[in-house]
Amino acid sequence: MRGAGWIRGLREAEAVQLRREIGRLERNMLDAANSKAKRNLHDAAHALRWQKARLRRLEECLAAMPAAKIASDEP
Repeated sequence: MRGAGWIRGLREAEAVQLRREIGRLERNMLDAANSKAKRNLHDAAHALRWQKARLRRLEECLAAMPAAKIASDEP
């Protein structure tokens, strides 16, 4: 059975992925702001807000998780 450390690792990997996605969305938002298609700006802003809120919830979850045990800590 997998433990808390494994779950924490999954969540940390998910947070890294979300940070990359947020960076991509911020670049898309800048591109949309410079174009004439204001609908694209609205869509990019909405997606960015959604992903930032998701990242915030994920970071709160990670902060509440106990730190993973390191094998060398075992007696």
